[in-house]
Amino acid sequence: MLTKIYSSLLLLAAIYSNAAAKPVALQCEHLNNPLGIDALHPRLSWRMDDPRQGARQTAYQLIVGTDSAQVAKGTGTDWQTAEIKSQQTLVNYQGKPLHEFTKYYWCVRQWDKDHKASLSSVASFETAMLNMDQWKGYWISDHKSIDEKAAPYFRHEFSVKKKIVSARAYIVAAGLYELYINGQRIGDHRLDPMYTRFDRRNLYVTYDITAELQKGKNALGILLGNGWYNHQSTAVWYFDKAWWRARPAFCMDLRITYSDGTVETVVSDASWKTALSPVVFNSIYTGEHYDARLEQPGWNKPGFNDTTWKDVLIRPAPSEKIKSQTMVPIRNVLRIPVKAMHKINDTAYVFDMGRNFSGVSQLTVKGEAGTVIRLQHAERLYKNGRADQSNIIMHYRPHDDLDPFQTDIFTLSGKGEETFMPRFNYKGFQYVEITSSKPIHLTEQSLVGWFMHSDVNSVGHVSSSNPIIDKIWQATNNSYLSNLFGYPTDCPQREKNGWTGDAHIAIETGLYNFDGISVYEKWMNDHRDEQQPNGVFPATIPSAGWGYEWANGPDWTSTIAIIPWKIYEFYGDKKVLVACYDNIRKYVDHINYLYPSGLTTWGLGDWVPVKSQSPVELTSSIYYYTDVNILAKAAKLIGKTDDYNKYSLLAEKIKDAINKKYLNTKTGVYGSGYQTEQSAPLYWGIVPEQLKPKVAANLAKAVADANYHLDVGILGAKAILTALSDNGYADVAYKIAAQTTYPSWGWWMVNGATTLYENWNIDSKSDISLNHIMFGEIGAWLYKGIGGIRPDAEHPGFSNIIIEPHFVSGLTHFEAEHDAPQGKIISAWKRNGSDVDYHLIIPANATASLRLPKGRITLNGKPFQNTGKLVSGTYDFKVLLQ
Repeated sequence: MLTKIYSSLLLLAAIYSNAAAKPVALQCEHLNNPLGIDALHPRLSWRMDDPRQGARQTAYQLIVGTDSAQVAKGTGTDWQTAEIKSQQTLVNYQGKPLHEFTKYYWCVRQWDKDHKASLSSVASFETAMLNMDQWKGYWISDHKSIDEKAAPYFRHEFSVKKKIVSARAYIVAAGLYELYINGQRIGDHRLDPMYTRFDRRNLYVTYDITAELQKGKNALGILLGNGWYNHQSTAVWYFDKAWWRARPAFCMDLRITYSDGTVETVVSDASWKTALSPVVFNSIYTGEHYDARLEQPGWNKPGFNDTTWKDVLIRPAPSEKIKSQTMVPIRNVLRIPVKAMHKINDTAYVFDMGRNFSGVSQLTVKGEAGTVIRLQHAERLYKNGRADQSNIIMHYRPHDDLDPFQTDIFTLSGKGEETFMPRFNYKGFQYVEITSSKPIHLTEQSLVGWFMHSDVNSVGHVSSSNPIIDKIWQATNNSYLSNLFGYPTDCPQREKNGWTGDAHIAIETGLYNFDGISVYEKWMNDHRDEQQPNGVFPATIPSAGWGYEWANGPDWTSTIAIIPWKIYEFYGDKKVLVACYDNIRKYVDHINYLYPSGLTTWGLGDWVPVKSQSPVELTSSIYYYTDVNILAKAAKLIGKTDDYNKYSLLAEKIKDAINKKYLNTKTGVYGSGYQTEQSAPLYWGIVPEQLKPKVAANLAKAVADANYHLDVGILGAKAILTALSDNGYADVAYKIAAQTTYPSWGWWMVNGATTLYENWNIDSKSDISLNHIMFGEIGAWLYKGIGGIRPDAEHPGFSNIIIEPHFVSGLTHFEAEHDAPQGKIISAWKRNGSDVDYHLIIPANATASLRLPKGRITLNGKPFQNTGKLVSGTYDFKVLLQ
């Protein structure tokens, strides 16, 4: 298979070897042709399409204007740079001040290695409100209290008398919403707007509704859900006690531009009407209840009789900051059919979806009016075949039985075949138990699952000769996506919380596999909104106040430093790092104030270990060092010399304190020599250079003594594989990764896992969610530890790629692909007896620092001397290992 792929790639390279280079993949704010941005200096990026060896951009010119035809010809009225000699492909707009509600077109002229110019296709971006004063609508709600269970409808009619050129709807809500125009639901987003700290930031979404409006009467309809804003379910994190809680509300401006140049804005105001909907209860945490008997056909269409509907309530805005939701949305991404159905009796059925995932189930059924159907979602089954929620329900604290966990309740109207899918909720599940108050007939086709998550593009792929490794990679991605809902979560069922520790552990796994920058940039805004004046962050973000006093600390809330730095490394984009700089500094200064010795005991430690518990002081101090080290590097990057000097010294102080207390310099053993104690200092750069071989050897011995099994929690799982493969023990790391007996990732796979678990012990009495991402670093290690693809912090965004594959024993072939900002990187190898065929593709406008194992190396049949960086192109090496 690999040979066929290589041959095809070589053929394509030959075909296009004489073709002109062209700039492609134009993006604004890391999105394709975005609507409704509010950045004053948006980021413009592109890549080079040129398969020739040594292809690179020698210069570029940016062209921006409001006339697409002019821009297509290479003329920009709002910004036209000179020919800029640079390989840079990410640039901030620096032209004339942008106007609100304006569509801009742009393109790139690019010069290749032969200084031949080519012009890209035209891309676009459109601005919306550039400041709060530009909103015209009012925040409106109904007059119900926060305890009202039913979700409210809102409607408004207006007339269109002139020819429309364009129309946009701008909507922001406290809670969740669905927007309808003339009976048609607008867009395919789910759970908009994204969850934020509602009293400090609210997000609006822009829709192009030109095609949905009609001449004459038009009707607007809004259905509002609670989301995290009006959290009525009770659990240990006290979201029901959030000080921002109120009845859901929204504000909308519908802006119509007519052919005569005039503009009309239809707004949310006191003229709207409201009534309660058939959504009689909705909770983002537990489920949704829908009574189809209460439906009001035509409520969102012109001409509906709303005389019994009530007046709306004008409300203050929840916060003083309303910003564009400039990020990929949540969607129903993948339809999942039922794998098997078990009929218990005429009123009870259990459906097996065949895999664990996050999302919703959709039921189609016929029955008598008033029939109450319950859809209970679970990850496991009891021995009797019924749904078992015991592993995911322990943190729920209900007051009564009216709000069952992970359970939707659908009451039939009796009007023929009916379909139900919850609007304002999602769950984590594999099994759905359906029970009804009266007999119903169901088949496997009656139910379908929808895998919901932030709809990030895939940018990575791994395949190998070991099916267990491939299953682990896929399961890791399933858990990562199941925990991406506009912010990274720990699990999609029991909590749905933005646990910081889980997120920074999984950041590289996420970035190798998915284009998630827009989600993480939003989440870093949430961090800045949550930071206390003294610098402290909560353990879960966003938060309603829980987590500032427990579970935080540098081993968890290092997200504020680690994630911006990884974004910088992977994308070459320092915006979020610069935005978080003062927050990192404030946080670091607070830890320094509390722990002037350089050692800190603040943190949770190596969570859910197999058996050996490493000292919290060691692991937390290592993360404290990491934060300070990142702060120093960021200071250097943005020219803060005094800070660079100050925090470089502090980093060395922390490192010295750790090594003085925990490192035996004679033996190379940290603490008691546990796997986490040895691997975390290696991974995070604590170990003195001259002692790395000794510390790594002790780590390898500890692993061998455990019969090549893990004895770590989540902090050790983050470090151990890379600590081994970076220090001469890649084969040992692979033995761990490929294990199929307890405790290991493979142990989960052979026991039927399609996601990652929360505990190595699948029979654990606690901490046993079956869809957690906190052990997910292995997904990143496959790229860097076997495929050898790594970003270079000195040349970020993979403009230079560090390539160091490991041809580990136990695999006959391995391939890793990563679609980086410059283009696709491929690192693939295959054993041929004592030789290894190694195939490498470096994208145009990039270079690579290649590090191959010692041995006789040939390139295209000729001896290869690795004397410097490789230029872009395709390389086929043969390595005779020593």
